[in-house]
Amino acid sequence: MPRLHFKGKVLVENYHMSVPFHELIPVQEKGFSATASLHDNLIVHGDNLATLKSLLPFYRGKIKCIYIDPPYNTGNENWEYNDNVNSPLIKDWLGKTVDRDDLTRHDKWLCMMMPRLKLLRELLREDGVIFVSIDDNEMHHLRCLMDEIFSERNFLMSLVWHHRKSKQNDIGVSLGHNYILGYTKNSQKFELKAIPVDESQFSNPDNDPRGRWTLDPMDAPNIRPNLTYEIVNPKTGHGYYPPKGRCWRFSIEKYEQALADGRIVFGRTGRAKPQYKRFLEEAREKGRSVSTIWQDVGTATNATEELNQIFDNKGVFQTPKPSDLIRKLILLSTEPDSIILDSFAGSGTTAHAVLAQNQEDGGNRRFILVECEDYADSTTAERVRRVIQGIPTAKDASLNSGLGGTFSYFKLGNIMKKETLIDGTHLPSWNNLSSYIFFTATGQEFDPTIINRDTGFIGETASHDVFLIYEPHVDKLKNLALSLSEARALPSGPKRKLVFAPAKYLDREFLHKYNIDFQQLPFQIYEAIDQD
Repeated sequence: MPRLHFKGKVLVENYHMSVPFHELIPVQEKGFSATASLHDNLIVHGDNLATLKSLLPFYRGKIKCIYIDPPYNTGNENWEYNDNVNSPLIKDWLGKTVDRDDLTRHDKWLCMMMPRLKLLRELLREDGVIFVSIDDNEMHHLRCLMDEIFSERNFLMSLVWHHRKSKQNDIGVSLGHNYILGYTKNSQKFELKAIPVDESQFSNPDNDPRGRWTLDPMDAPNIRPNLTYEIVNPKTGHGYYPPKGRCWRFSIEKYEQALADGRIVFGRTGRAKPQYKRFLEEAREKGRSVSTIWQDVGTATNATEELNQIFDNKGVFQTPKPSDLIRKLILLSTEPDSIILDSFAGSGTTAHAVLAQNQEDGGNRRFILVECEDYADSTTAERVRRVIQGIPTAKDASLNSGLGGTFSYFKLGNIMKKETLIDGTHLPSWNNLSSYIFFTATGQEFDPTIINRDTGFIGETASHDVFLIYEPHVDKLKNLALSLSEARALPSGPKRKLVFAPAKYLDREFLHKYNIDFQQLPFQIYEAIDQD
């Protein structure tokens, strides 16, 4: 397979593996739940690369749908490359705005995207899917990068979203579309869902034996000579041509066949322009086939109008996405209990879309949003708070009454590394260290609901029960160790016990007698259990 090469690639190919884990610190007052939890709906304020790495202990292989809207790299976005890659080349890029005059802006963008996409792939379920919004500035590069990371055999589709209806002719071309690139983690396990049909639009006033139907326009965009002809109303003799700049949707042969089949309708009185009769069963079947051109969802203008309703016309975000765009992606790819992740959260549209879809179909989907900018609280989380509670001034009925729901707000904390445990600076909480140790030692998801602080139990594998002897206080740490009394107090069971502690006062024979495998903090965390 052809591979994409760019400046800095060799430095970032495996950078995601060396990104350190950080603490995830709850900020109770900014959330909308009685108790902050990493298994609630989540909004995390912090660098998205570090946050994605820190979410691995909880969500590796658990996310069904990822939607991201990264910088399009137009040269006008004023983003900066700030990943702390240990290389003189990369360090020369740090903190410098990426603009149109930057000759390495495409290289920087790819260096920024590669490790994030690799971590996002780790978070996906085997039957999961990722959607990435992009425009022509980086579409060609992104497609090559996604082929490399997700494999070209897992390419799902390239959607064309009609994002602008107004005309812009600065260079003689009016750009009216963006792309959404879709890849599965495993194409053999992912199944595209059917978009539900709005059956309220279908009726059967003429008692057609084929069932309920609705009327579609007969005309279509553009002009094609073989689709431009006169349609004559057989009842009135009146002739019709397509509207200016358009053509009919069928050739004359197919039109005559549809007319004979009773599928051409000239209005209720039989004297209006022709329309095509489409039956409900056909619509249900078509719902299983997704067009790659989306003109039936909101535009960028609609997204701004939606955000203005929420924030009372304050213009808090420049480039939002319409919530019905994200809702359609959710409908195509998720079940009612799925988890949806957005690591470039922006104005919080993804959370809005998840809550709206849950309200409509009674689902229990959860969202995880990550936003690194300062507006994570004032815009991203504030939007979610408002759509949950309801906005009295909103014209939209669902926004007016509120969508309901909860979320917990977290911020990215300190790095968890050996040095801080050795010198006592920035000691992580017991829960944070538990999740970090359990995941890195076993490769398995950490479940905070089964931990027991009294016994030190932090989880189990097929072969081991895992325990942690630790306190986030320097004076206490100096005196903590796996002693005889601590060993005898460990719960008995058929499995071996994997115990993490700063020290031990027991010899090898005693450990063997009590089925204990000892690992010293902070040095023996990684690969404590064979993860194969």
